[in-house]
Amino acid sequence: MSDLKKYIAEFIGTFWLTFAGCGSAVIAAGFPDVGIGLLGVSFAFGLTVITMAYSVGHISGCHLNPAVTIGLAAGDRFPKSKILPYVLARVAGGIVAAMILYVIATGSPSFDPAGGFAANGYGAHSPGSYGVGAAFIVEFLLTMVFLFVIMGATHGKAPAGFAPIAIGLALTLIHLVSIPITNTSVNPARSTGPALFAGGWALGQLWLFWLAPILGGAAGGYLYSWLSAEPSENVTGTGAASAAQA
Repeated sequence: MSDLKKYIAEFIGTFWLTFAGCGSAVIAAGFPDVGIGLLGVSFAFGLTVITMAYSVGHISGCHLNPAVTIGLAAGDRFPKSKILPYVLARVAGGIVAAMILYVIATGSPSFDPAGGFAANGYGAHSPGSYGVGAAFIVEFLLTMVFLFVIMGATHGKAPAGFAPIAIGLALTLIHLVSIPITNTSVNPARSTGPALFAGGWALGQLWLFWLAPILGGAAGGYLYSWLSAEPSENVTGTGAASAAQA
């Protein structure tokens, strides 16, 4: 498989995660009478990973998340030389998804981008008004655990074919815990797209949603690699065929 096809697959996968996940929050979460709420948004993000892992996992590994790639590299599951192009493809996918979602959302007269546009935040911009310390801890910790799940679910001794389900459900659980705290990032690419269109405070706080997930991902990848004591001969992603997100 050519590298270009892998990058395009990661672009498409991250586009879907950002468009469908953030779209569920922007369009459907609070819709009158039939809004899907926190539970629905959490499942939407998890379902994006499951559907794309089975679709493009055999092409690119379906990381969909710069923190996942860095975590897999820290755990000796991914070549460090390919981190940058994978990350750039995902950020581009997240930005294009946010752009299209913004165009759609502005079709409603009630849409107000000042409401946050599914951007991640802390302090006054946290759904539950959680401070920067709490936001950093939860983003670091949940990304670390996410990588731990990914590394375990894609291990050569794990049941074959079920990794996307375990990883998608892990992302669902992560959102159930952290939407009230930060609107849930654990994924710098997912955070960057909406922040560009929300502007202002969202761009000012974007640093945390790069730094904490990347550090957490690296910690989770390294921890599982050390714990399993079987580094690097397994898979490189979240997909069904390659046996590994968000």
